[in-house]
This record gives sequence, structure tokens and C-alpha cells, in this order.
Amino acid sequence: MRKILFTTRLFLAMILMVMLGGCLKDSVTRTYSIMRPVYKSRAEALAEIKSGPPQPLKTPGKIFLRGNYLFINEVDKGVHVFDNSDPSSLRGVAFIAIPGNVDIGLKDHILYADMYRDLTAVDIFDPLQVKLLKTVRDVFAPRDFGIGITDIGNDDMIISGWVMKDTTVPVGAETDNWTCPNCITLHSDFAGARVGSPAPGIAGSMARFSIVNDYLYAIQSSTVGVYHVADPLNIEAMSAPWAGLGIETVYPFKNKLFIGSQTGMFIYNLNNPAAPQKEGSFFHASACDPVIADDAFAFVTLRTGNFCAGVNNELNVINIENISLPQLVKTYPMTNPHGLAKDGDLLFICDGKDGLKIYNASNPNDLRLIKHLTGMEAYDAIAWNKRLILSATNGIYQYDYSDPQRIRLLSTIAVSK
Repeated sequence: MRKILFTTRLFLAMILMVMLGGCLKDSVTRTYSIMRPVYKSRAEALAEIKSGPPQPLKTPGKIFLRGNYLFINEVDKGVHVFDNSDPSSLRGVAFIAIPGNVDIGLKDHILYADMYRDLTAVDIFDPLQVKLLKTVRDVFAPRDFGIGITDIGNDDMIISGWVMKDTTVPVGAETDNWTCPNCITLHSDFAGARVGSPAPGIAGSMARFSIVNDYLYAIQSSTVGVYHVADPLNIEAMSAPWAGLGIETVYPFKNKLFIGSQTGMFIYNLNNPAAPQKEGSFFHASACDPVIADDAFAFVTLRTGNFCAGVNNELNVINIENISLPQLVKTYPMTNPHGLAKDGDLLFICDGKDGLKIYNASNPNDLRLIKHLTGMEAYDAIAWNKRLILSATNGIYQYDYSDPQRIRLLSTIAVSK
């Protein structure tokens, strides 16, 4: 009897070990989606800057409104061109391929766009037959994708695309013997009848460069590059005033530039547009920081993020009537605010996954929420002539806010899966 009992216990123990072994085997592996850059020569990349038929929107980024046309950046791919004559029925016109493109701006019929760290000038008089006019090297700061990968490789090569695949490795192997040279881990952080008058060139608040008259102001890592662009075939580099570490966005208002950084807001006058002069500054806790302004107030959103190292998600309202000594008026808590726009007394806040928030800002000491639209992860916005263009991770939305209490959706451009 004892021998039978011992044998039974041994058999059950062996079964349990097998079962646990299977469970342990399943629990100690991890699957990564990894991306490996594909490089081309810079000459090949420049030769590919051309237009083609409209393409599906997949990764919307920066937005720009000019005349009756809406330009939408496809992150790292190029620029979508839409006819926005009838905001209720946008019509795709063309797609302009520009590798590494994130920012866009227009002067007359010249599209200025970054190609990673370079600035390109593209004639888009005929959107279906665009022509590369000029390239200026090393205007923008290099992009570092991690583990030694940058936008520019050896021998003047440039990233033209990425190859993605899933890789399964044992837990712990990432720091032991598992390596993936030239790969990065993929993550979710990181886009008819004429109505009213044609819009001037308007960028969203997340823009890294801005064109004012004959000058282009480009945000670099710690300076504002100034380029004379009256002649796109002869772009001339001017001054590059120091603006501080971690500067991110630029917003023009009248004869001033409002610079958003991870540590504060800086104000430069354009009395001499070739050499902007610093007039004032406002410092805050470390956070990502776009800014817009009107005659009396600046509005700054602070958010936490992967590279910003901040802990604040809020809106700061700053009195700038004394431009040399900006004063904080009030702070409003937010969820994870990104871009923002203002039209008269209406303030639009893109609050990340919490959607779009519209405030009555007639009294900056007492902002009143008028409308809260959810169901999108809002990134940036342009408000013009009672029309709002909203860029979100799942597409582009266009609204009529003639009656802010009853804001009306006019059209959408959905992201293609």
C-alpha cells in the first residue's frame, strides 16, 4: 500500500512539473515589434521629391491652411494637398513625397518643408507637377531614434523608410545576449462653393518653423535660425539667435515670435526681421510647451511626455501687456494638452485623449467651458473664419463654430488602416 501511494504521489508530482514547465515556458518570452531603417543616398532621396495622385492618410501630423487649400503632413512621408473650397466636401488633389518630412509652410506658391535636418523649397504652382528648387543643408537638429540610429547615416545616406517585423526573445535576453543592430522598438507615442475669404498662411501651434513676409524662422535645438526666402533659388542664412535649451515651437503674432520650450516661453520682436531680438520670457516647470498669443495674453499648454520629463498637464494664461515682464494670470488643469488655437474670445484646446475643449476666454481669469468633444485624440488645431481644422491621431476633422454652443461637424478625413 505504501509503495502504491508513493508511486501515485511521484506520478502526480511529475505531471505537475510538466504543467508548470509549460507555464513557465510560456511566461518567460516577450514579443517585440521592431523597426529597422532603410537608407538611400541623399541624391536618391531628393530625386524622389515629386507629386503623385492623392494617397490615403495614415499618420497625420502638422497642418497648414493657405487660400482654399489644406496641407497635411504625412509623418516622415510627405504632404497631402486638399482642395478646401467647400469645407463640407474636401477633395484630394495630390500627394507630394518628401522623405523625413514633419513641418510645412508656404510663401506664394513655394512649399517649404523639412527633409529630416534639411530644408527644401518646392514649387507647387501645379500640385501635380511640383519641382524641387532648393535644398539647404543642416537647418534643423538631427533626429535621434535611439541606440545610435539618426536620420543621417554614414556616407551621406538618409532614411527612406522602415522595415517592421515581430521578434520573440526570452525575458532578460534583452540585456543579456539578444541584440537587434539598427533596430528600434515600435511604440505608440510617437497628422465647389467658396466659403468666406481665402485663408492667409496659417500653421498649427505645434509648428517648428514659421514664414513671416520674406523670412523663415526655423526652430533648432537651442537657436532660431533665420533664412531670407524672398528668392527661393537663393535662400540666405541670416542670424541664429540663442533662445535656450529644448525649444520646440514657434508662433508668429503681428511683429513678434512666441517661442515655446520645455522650460518656458520666449518672446522676440521682429523690428529687424533679419535679426530677432529677445524682449521677454516666462519660465515654468519642465514640460512640452506649445504657445499662442493675442494682444494681451499668451496661452501655454504644458504636458507630460516621453522626452519632456514633466509632471504638469495644464494650461497657463500669461499677461503679456508688459512684454518684458510676462506675468502668470491663472493655471487650469488639463489631461494631456497639445496644440491650441484662438479666434476672438474662443479658445480651442487639443487635450490629447480627452478630445477637444472649447472655452469662452473673454475673461482669462475665469475660462468657461462651452463644449467638450470626445472620441478623438486631439493633436493640433487651426481656427479661421468660423472654421476649425483639427488634427487627431485618427484623422482630420473640420467644424463650423459659427454657433459655439452647437458646433457642427462639416467633414472628416479618416486615417486609413
